[in-house]
Amino acid sequence: MTKKEKTVEDIKRIAEEENVRFLRLMFTDIMGTIKNVEVPVSQLEKVLSNKMMFDGSSIEGFVRIEESDMYLYPDLSTWMVFPWESNHGKVARLICDIYNPNGEPFAGDPRGNLKRVLKNMEELGFTSFNLGPEPEFFLFKLDEDGEITTDLNDRGGYFDFAPTDLGENCRRDIVLELESLGFEVEASHHEVAPGQHEIDFKYASVIEACDNIQTFKLVVKTIARKHGLHATFMPKPLYGISGSGMHCNMSLFNEDGNAFFDEKGPMQLSQAAYYFLGGLLKHARAYTAVCNPTVNSYKRLVPGYEAPVYVAWSGRNRSPLVRVPESRGLSTRLELRSVDPAANPYLAMAVVLEAGLDGIRNEIIPPSAVDRNIYVMNEEERAEAHIHDLPSTIHNAIKELRKDQVMIDALGTHIYANFVEAKRMEWAAFRQTVSEWEREQYLELY
Repeated sequence: MTKKEKTVEDIKRIAEEENVRFLRLMFTDIMGTIKNVEVPVSQLEKVLSNKMMFDGSSIEGFVRIEESDMYLYPDLSTWMVFPWESNHGKVARLICDIYNPNGEPFAGDPRGNLKRVLKNMEELGFTSFNLGPEPEFFLFKLDEDGEITTDLNDRGGYFDFAPTDLGENCRRDIVLELESLGFEVEASHHEVAPGQHEIDFKYASVIEACDNIQTFKLVVKTIARKHGLHATFMPKPLYGISGSGMHCNMSLFNEDGNAFFDEKGPMQLSQAAYYFLGGLLKHARAYTAVCNPTVNSYKRLVPGYEAPVYVAWSGRNRSPLVRVPESRGLSTRLELRSVDPAANPYLAMAVVLEAGLDGIRNEIIPPSAVDRNIYVMNEEERAEAHIHDLPSTIHNAIKELRKDQVMIDALGTHIYANFVEAKRMEWAAFRQTVSEWEREQYLELY
């Protein structure tokens, strides 16, 4: 989806022509949850003047109650009129940045934090960081009361089609809705697991791409509900089948074009691409906490289900953490395969970009590519190839994050402290929970 710059006058005119009656002022909290303040269109002038306030103390990880007043600064390029219309007229949205009352950007705003990291990129001479995400999701049936069940809507497999893929009509409606909102959808298909789907849309500059991910999640859930289904981006909702990932295809651009492409370089990759890759691998164990942020995320990162488990890279092999797709020229990119769709995209891209930039600053040379199936290598073979494991739990990932100052700086003090505390509490609650698996294993035996 290509952003079209809009003026205040453009927005006022469109709001009147489209019979917009309500405005959703959207932002994302530290945990990646989409939040919104809805106001009537009569407040449009106030919104466009950056004078709309909200209570930041009610948002997890934002501010304390004694310093709760926050301002919403809408990004006019994110103006979007949702195509579904109620009896009271249409709803439009604007994605906002969060500001303090003194006019300074709020340090706990994930979107604003990513903009801060982008300034580090620009200082190194790059003009753009592009992201092409591949989010996957599951469709589950709703019962007669509209409650979520664990019954999948189909038993299809990779690239299956109707009648096996019963989610095809829902997925087609999602695509049509996305296209009506300006998305350029490149592919739509059934994924490996039953009930699992993927819709890929065109890459964009990273802020726009992260905005698109959040809009995509909202559209997918809305359309699924109209089909009597629940769409979930939970990484591993069911045992014994593949989990959902969100592969991230990334490239840096400068004034000359794609900075990752060098026709004369090894594999036609530039030195900057190799340094960026070196940074990705060096900081992988630390940024896993942000890119795979839930207890459930680590049920996906296990051998046997195509998700990466080891810190390595390759040109063609799909078992390592980072893959280099074969396209070259403007399409030259690195594909990070560990990220899952539960991640806050703004935070995930902040740490991943800063990891790559650290590789460029310090000229970190990556180890040799691994062009064999890592899953069949034994521990000694992996050690000889300098292949390390990703963390096995969110608890271990947070421990790695705490040791990596580059990744801490990428999050900023406020977000880092609140993120780590939230994950500490999540892990503590998980540890105290007795699962059905434990009862099945131990109740009778002991």
